[in-house]
Amino acid sequence: MVTLLLDSTRLEVVLSGSERLMAFRKGNVVAERSAIAKVQLIDDPWTWLRGVPSPGTHLRGVVAIGTWKSAGGDDFAVVRRHRPGVVIDLEGHDEFQRLVMTTRHGLALVQALRVEGAAEQVDVVEIAAETGAIPAIPARKPRARKASSPAPAV
Repeated sequence: MVTLLLDSTRLEVVLSGSERLMAFRKGNVVAERSAIAKVQLIDDPWTWLRGVPSPGTHLRGVVAIGTWKSAGGDDFAVVRRHRPGVVIDLEGHDEFQRLVMTTRHGLALVQALRVEGAAEQVDVVEIAAETGAIPAIPARKPRARKASSPAPAV
């Protein structure tokens, strides 16, 4: 999972070593806080991907990591499976127009962006824990399997 660091001046998307390899990037993605135009919580990040991965890794329904080039502009995506996520629209960023990510901490990110920034970088999860903004996510029920019926006697 991607780590989001937020301070009073910028948002940093910290990529693990494997995420850097799949995204074909040497470093993290940094966006100035003043460049963030809009943040949206989304149910399915796959519907928000536009264009083609270039460079990046895309396995349909499994993972999409890297730069997505389209006529509308370049986006950076870190999407895994079908999990909720966040779309961050950027204005005036020199590299990307949008960040599309799966994260369990989307609500915490939105609330942390509303809070006046701290002087030092803090993980979004820590900010949310201090403000009590991390909601409890209900566990999924395991699927019930049909009992196999015996073969009819002949």
